Amino acid sequence: MKYPVTPDGRYFAVRGRLWRMTDPAINEEERSKLTKQLMAARRAVRDAKAEADADAEAAAHRAVDRAKRGLGERGLVWWKDGAPDLNRHMAKNTPYAEWYARLSRSRR
Repeated sequence: MKYPVTPDGRYFAVRGRLWRMTDPAINEEERSKLTKQLMAARRAVRDAKAEADADAEAAAHRAVDRAKRGLGERGLVWWKDGAPDLNRHMAKNTPYAEWYARLSRSRR
């Protein structure tokens, strides 16, 4: 992956923002199926926007959400230690701040 992953493997960081990783407990076959569904749903969003079809776009966004929930990237967290979900938070405002600051310094 080209983006840095938190030491615990729960998130990857893009421009300082944390994004939840796919649940590592999902088997490869299921992950592949859900990823294909996600990509198809994202294409459907793009196509619906191009056609200015609000109903199709809403349906496509729901399909994206279903796939992301299936992958563990949204919805209930896949870890069991009670840690909060920090998806979409800025790393500097989370317990990962020090990790991200060190990472940023090492990339200069």
